[in-house]
Amino acid sequence: MKDLAPTGCRDLPVLKQRGQHEVFCGLTGIIWLHRKMQDAFFLVIGSRTCAHLLQSAAGVMIFAEPRFGTAILEETDLAGMADAQEELDREVARLLSRRTDIKQLFLVGSCPSEVIKLDLARAAERLSQQYAPNVRVLNFSGSGIETTFTQGEDACLASMVPVLPASDERQLLLVGALPDVVEEQALGLLADMGIGPVRVLPAARAADEYGIGENTVFAMTQPFLGDTHGALERRGARHIPAPFPFGDEGTTAWLRAVADEFGVSDEVFERVTAAPRARAQKAVAQAAEVLRGRSVFFFPDSQLEVPLARFLTRECGMQAVEVGTPFLHKGLVGPDLDLMEGEFTLSEGQDVDLQLDRVRAAQPDLTVCGLGLANPLEAEGLTTKWAIELVFTPVHFYEQAGDLAGLFSRPIRRRDLLKVEAAE
Repeated sequence: MKDLAPTGCRDLPVLKQRGQHEVFCGLTGIIWLHRKMQDAFFLVIGSRTCAHLLQSAAGVMIFAEPRFGTAILEETDLAGMADAQEELDREVARLLSRRTDIKQLFLVGSCPSEVIKLDLARAAERLSQQYAPNVRVLNFSGSGIETTFTQGEDACLASMVPVLPASDERQLLLVGALPDVVEEQALGLLADMGIGPVRVLPAARAADEYGIGENTVFAMTQPFLGDTHGALERRGARHIPAPFPFGDEGTTAWLRAVADEFGVSDEVFERVTAAPRARAQKAVAQAAEVLRGRSVFFFPDSQLEVPLARFLTRECGMQAVEVGTPFLHKGLVGPDLDLMEGEFTLSEGQDVDLQLDRVRAAQPDLTVCGLGLANPLEAEGLTTKWAIELVFTPVHFYEQAGDLAGLFSRPIRRRDLLKVEAAE
């Protein structure tokens, strides 16, 4: 692994563009949040299109009992001919009478509900008072207007922070929804170093929640949680800046930052991390054989782009051509930028036509982009990687480092094999 001394890309000029952009909407975040939060329910106030998106993305069978649903806005609602607040109260009453397991209810705004200016904040406050203390009702926006899809999780978690109780306890808060197997690995490493108590946002159940305050320090596990970061700081909690835990280098730097905050000795840190670190290095090296020396181009999609570019350039030997991200929050991804080196374009936002011109001119070995662009670019001869797969696949921390590298190496291996077969 390379030396962790900063090389200084944090101050790289940023190409900022605003134009047509290609993203999923924030409702997509419900797909992983409803699995993570066991006693929560996400009620989308939207159209039939919203309902179809969630059903198709989640793959829920008709006899399943999911923890999300859609209150359909009909023509009378959109035209202002019906009292949408009264109808919402009726639907919530019907839902909570049938599902007594619900302890947290999220009213999720959509493009249609925001266009008609439906005040879900007022509805959430009214309903929370009505159903307290058994059910807490919150609201957030899952709209796809001027946002990217991972901001759905950010808006959800940010809505939870103000209602958490106050606490003076010295504690570590891990912020961001992770697959259960990954979260367990992270908690295990921290426990082995003697760090605790450790809380998680979001917690699996409302009863597992905790207070926060000036003695709370928090470490981010996802780089797209800018609003949540701000909400926690407003509550007095303090952020531990660190590269994100992707690959061996990122995971070690993230753990080291947390360990330093809690006074963990070098000996303990080495004892806990040596074996999983060695496994991660070996796994990444095997997958990265095909990546070394290849070029990569990131379209803005999930806000994971900067940490992933750091992983690919530092640990897999790739060369970044352009690293595009929907929003560049240097308070979160600055430590990853500090570790990056080389010449590349760092872009924020998107004008998709201009960016397509740049990727066609660059002809990178691998293009990381959204589903809507992948097939057309493949038809033009470019090798692509679906960006959304990086959100739905366990990729954080040591044990997933090889899998993360493999997600990028497989498209290139497949293209290399096709070229060999065509030559024969």
